[in-house]
Amino acid sequence: MIHDWKIAEREYARHLDRRGRKHAFETLEPGRTALVVVDLVPFFSEANPYCAGIVPNVSALARAMRAAGGTVAWVLPSSDRPFPAIAEALHGVGPAEVYRLSGGEGPLAERLSPGVGQAPDDLYVEKTAASAFFPGRCPLPDLLAVRGVDTVVIAGTVTNVCCESSARDATTLGYRVVFAADANAARTDAEHNAALHTIYRSFGDVRPTAEILGLLTPAAG
Repeated sequence: MIHDWKIAEREYARHLDRRGRKHAFETLEPGRTALVVVDLVPFFSEANPYCAGIVPNVSALARAMRAAGGTVAWVLPSSDRPFPAIAEALHGVGPAEVYRLSGGEGPLAERLSPGVGQAPDDLYVEKTAASAFFPGRCPLPDLLAVRGVDTVVIAGTVTNVCCESSARDATTLGYRVVFAADANAARTDAEHNAALHTIYRSFGDVRPTAEILGLLTPAAG
Protein backbone atom coordinates (compact mmCIF):
# COMPACT_ATOMS: atom_id res chain seq x y z
CA MET A 1 0.00 0.00 0.00
CA ILE A 2 1.11 3.53 -0.83
CA HIS A 3 -0.48 6.58 0.73
CA ASP A 4 -2.95 8.63 -1.28
CA TRP A 5 -0.73 11.63 -0.69
CA LYS A 6 -1.43 15.20 -1.66
CA ILE A 7 -0.44 18.79 -1.11
CA ALA A 8 -3.37 21.19 -1.29
CA GLU A 9 -3.37 23.36 -4.39
CA ARG A 10 -3.63 26.44 -2.17
CA GLU A 11 -0.22 25.58 -0.71
CA TYR A 12 1.36 25.27 -4.15
CA ALA A 13 -0.27 28.59 -5.06
CA ARG A 14 1.02 30.22 -1.87
CA HIS A 15 4.61 29.34 -2.68
CA LEU A 16 4.27 30.24 -6.34
CA ASP A 17 3.13 33.68 -5.20
CA ARG A 18 5.84 34.06 -2.55
CA ARG A 19 8.93 32.70 -4.27
CA GLY A 20 7.88 32.39 -7.89
CA ARG A 21 8.27 28.62 -8.14
CA LYS A 22 6.51 25.51 -6.92
CA HIS A 23 9.53 23.79 -5.41
CA ALA A 24 12.12 25.25 -3.09
CA PHE A 25 14.95 23.17 -4.55
CA GLU A 26 14.85 22.68 -8.30
CA THR A 27 18.15 20.82 -8.65
CA LEU A 28 20.17 18.24 -6.73
CA GLU A 29 23.95 17.97 -6.73
CA PRO A 30 24.34 14.23 -6.08
CA GLY A 31 27.83 14.47 -4.62
CA ARG A 32 26.49 16.77 -1.91
CA THR A 33 23.24 14.86 -1.36
CA ALA A 34 22.35 12.01 0.99
CA LEU A 35 19.34 9.75 1.07
CA VAL A 36 18.51 9.41 4.77
CA VAL A 37 16.22 6.45 5.48
CA VAL A 38 14.73 6.57 8.96
CA ASP A 39 13.63 3.52 10.98
CA LEU A 40 12.77 1.24 8.07
CA VAL A 41 12.91 -1.88 10.23
CA PRO A 42 10.64 -4.94 10.53
CA PHE A 43 9.01 -3.58 13.69
CA PHE A 44 7.26 -1.00 11.51
CA SER A 45 7.09 -2.62 8.08
CA GLU A 46 5.63 -5.89 9.35
CA ALA A 47 2.90 -4.12 11.31
CA ASN A 48 1.85 -1.47 8.79
CA PRO A 49 1.13 -2.14 5.11
CA TYR A 50 1.93 1.47 4.27
CA CYS A 51 5.42 1.00 5.72
CA ALA A 52 5.93 -2.21 3.77
CA GLY A 53 4.62 -0.47 0.67
CA ILE A 54 7.38 2.13 0.52
CA VAL A 55 10.20 -0.43 0.31
CA PRO A 56 10.37 -0.50 -3.53
CA ASN A 57 10.56 3.31 -3.70
CA VAL A 58 13.22 3.48 -1.00
CA SER A 59 15.23 0.83 -2.81
CA ALA A 60 14.94 2.73 -6.10
CA LEU A 61 16.10 5.95 -4.45
CA ALA A 62 19.05 4.18 -2.83
CA ARG A 63 20.19 2.65 -6.13
CA ALA A 64 19.90 5.96 -7.94
CA MET A 65 21.67 7.89 -5.20
CA ARG A 66 24.64 5.54 -5.26
CA ALA A 67 24.79 5.50 -9.06
CA ALA A 68 24.80 9.30 -9.12
CA GLY A 69 27.65 9.53 -6.60
CA GLY A 70 25.57 10.43 -3.56
CA THR A 71 25.42 9.01 -0.05
CA VAL A 72 22.90 6.54 1.36
CA ALA A 73 22.42 6.54 5.12
CA TRP A 74 20.28 4.12 7.12
CA VAL A 75 19.19 5.35 10.54
CA LEU A 76 17.88 2.87 13.10
CA PRO A 77 16.33 3.34 16.54
CA SER A 78 18.75 2.64 19.36
CA SER A 79 17.82 0.66 22.47
CA ASP A 80 19.74 3.25 24.51
CA ARG A 81 17.05 5.68 25.59
CA PRO A 82 18.38 8.45 27.85
CA PHE A 83 15.06 9.35 29.52
CA PRO A 84 13.17 6.12 30.19
CA ALA A 85 10.82 7.70 32.71
CA ILE A 86 9.59 10.16 30.09
CA ALA A 87 9.03 7.34 27.60
CA GLU A 88 7.08 5.38 30.19
CA ALA A 89 4.96 8.41 31.06
CA LEU A 90 4.16 8.99 27.40
CA HIS A 91 3.56 5.42 26.26
CA GLY A 92 3.16 3.23 29.34
CA VAL A 93 5.75 0.89 30.79
CA GLY A 94 5.15 -2.06 28.48
CA PRO A 95 4.85 -0.15 25.20
CA ALA A 96 7.86 2.00 26.07
CA GLU A 97 9.96 -1.14 26.38
CA VAL A 98 8.61 -2.47 23.08
CA TYR A 99 9.54 0.78 21.34
CA ARG A 100 12.97 0.73 22.98
CA LEU A 101 13.69 -2.63 21.38
CA SER A 102 12.10 -1.78 18.02
CA GLY A 103 15.44 -1.50 16.23
CA GLY A 104 16.31 -5.14 16.81
CA GLU A 105 19.68 -6.66 17.62
CA GLY A 106 22.81 -7.52 15.70
CA PRO A 107 24.71 -5.71 12.93
CA LEU A 108 22.85 -2.61 11.82
CA ALA A 109 22.77 -3.54 8.14
CA GLU A 110 21.05 -6.82 9.01
CA ARG A 111 18.30 -5.16 11.05
CA LEU A 112 16.65 -3.39 8.12
CA SER A 113 13.40 -4.47 6.49
CA PRO A 114 13.83 -7.09 3.75
CA GLY A 115 14.22 -5.76 0.24
CA VAL A 116 15.40 -2.24 1.04
CA GLY A 117 18.59 -2.78 -0.94
CA GLN A 118 21.30 -1.77 1.49
CA ALA A 119 24.94 -1.88 0.33
CA PRO A 120 28.19 -2.36 2.26
CA ASP A 121 29.47 1.17 1.62
CA ASP A 122 26.31 2.85 2.88
CA LEU A 123 26.27 4.61 6.25
CA TYR A 124 24.59 2.83 9.17
CA VAL A 125 23.86 4.69 12.39
CA GLU A 126 21.60 4.57 15.42
CA LYS A 127 19.72 7.46 17.00
CA THR A 128 18.60 7.91 20.59
CA ALA A 129 15.90 10.47 19.81
CA ALA A 130 13.08 10.76 17.31
CA SER A 131 15.24 12.93 15.05
CA ALA A 132 18.33 11.75 13.21
CA PHE A 133 19.65 15.33 13.32
CA PHE A 134 19.13 16.37 16.93
CA PRO A 135 22.57 17.41 18.25
CA GLY A 136 24.26 14.77 20.36
CA ARG A 137 21.67 12.08 19.72
CA CYS A 138 22.92 10.62 16.44
CA PRO A 139 26.32 10.60 14.69
CA LEU A 140 24.77 11.20 11.27
CA PRO A 141 25.36 14.97 10.98
CA ASP A 142 29.08 14.58 11.65
CA LEU A 143 29.37 11.76 9.10
CA LEU A 144 27.56 13.82 6.47
CA ALA A 145 29.76 16.84 7.17
CA VAL A 146 32.87 14.78 6.41
CA ARG A 147 31.34 13.99 3.00
CA GLY A 148 30.40 17.59 2.27
CA VAL A 149 26.68 16.84 2.24
CA ASP A 150 24.39 19.87 2.33
CA THR A 151 21.16 18.30 1.02
CA VAL A 152 19.16 15.39 2.42
CA VAL A 153 16.37 13.37 0.88
CA ILE A 154 14.35 11.91 3.74
CA ALA A 155 12.45 8.63 3.56
CA GLY A 156 11.26 6.05 6.06
CA THR A 157 8.85 5.60 8.93
CA VAL A 158 6.84 6.98 10.44
CA THR A 159 6.15 10.13 8.49
CA ASN A 160 4.75 12.28 11.26
CA VAL A 161 7.11 11.25 14.05
CA CYS A 162 10.75 10.38 13.36
CA CYS A 163 10.78 11.41 9.69
CA GLU A 164 9.14 14.78 10.29
CA SER A 165 11.32 15.36 13.35
CA SER A 166 14.41 14.63 11.27
CA ALA A 167 13.27 16.99 8.52
CA ARG A 168 12.65 19.84 10.96
CA ASP A 169 16.02 19.47 12.67
CA ALA A 170 17.89 19.04 9.40
CA THR A 171 16.47 22.35 8.20
CA THR A 172 17.43 23.98 11.50
CA LEU A 173 21.00 22.76 10.99
CA GLY A 174 21.12 24.30 7.53
CA TYR A 175 20.47 21.33 5.25
CA ARG A 176 18.34 21.59 2.13
CA VAL A 177 15.57 19.09 2.83
CA VAL A 178 13.64 17.12 0.22
CA PHE A 179 10.95 14.87 1.66
CA ALA A 180 9.97 11.85 -0.45
CA ALA A 181 6.17 11.89 -0.45
CA ASP A 182 5.72 8.26 -1.48
CA ALA A 183 8.79 6.85 0.27
CA ASN A 184 7.63 7.81 3.76
CA ALA A 185 4.81 6.07 5.59
CA ALA A 186 2.52 6.65 8.56
CA ARG A 187 -0.51 4.84 9.97
CA THR A 188 -3.09 6.71 7.92
CA ASP A 189 -3.35 8.99 4.90
CA ALA A 190 -4.55 11.80 7.16
CA GLU A 191 -1.50 11.65 9.41
CA HIS A 192 0.83 11.32 6.44
CA ASN A 193 -0.66 14.25 4.55
CA ALA A 194 -0.73 16.52 7.60
CA ALA A 195 3.02 16.02 7.93
CA LEU A 196 3.61 16.65 4.22
CA HIS A 197 1.64 19.90 4.51
CA THR A 198 3.78 21.11 7.42
CA ILE A 199 7.07 20.17 5.78
CA TYR A 200 6.20 21.70 2.42
CA ARG A 201 4.94 24.88 4.02
CA SER A 202 7.82 25.53 6.40
CA PHE A 203 10.70 23.03 6.46
CA GLY A 204 11.57 21.67 3.02
CA ASP A 205 10.43 20.43 -0.31
CA VAL A 206 8.03 17.55 -0.93
CA ARG A 207 8.34 15.47 -4.09
CA PRO A 208 7.40 11.96 -5.25
CA THR A 209 10.06 9.36 -5.89
CA ALA A 210 9.81 9.71 -9.66
CA GLU A 211 10.66 13.42 -9.52
CA ILE A 212 13.58 12.85 -7.16
CA LEU A 213 14.94 10.17 -9.47
CA GLY A 214 14.68 12.64 -12.32
CA LEU A 215 16.69 15.21 -10.38
CA LEU A 216 19.39 12.63 -9.66
CA THR A 217 19.57 11.51 -13.30
CA PRO A 218 18.47 14.59 -15.29
CA ALA A 219 19.60 13.20 -18.63
CA ALA A 220 17.12 10.36 -18.24
CA GLY A 221 14.46 12.44 -16.51
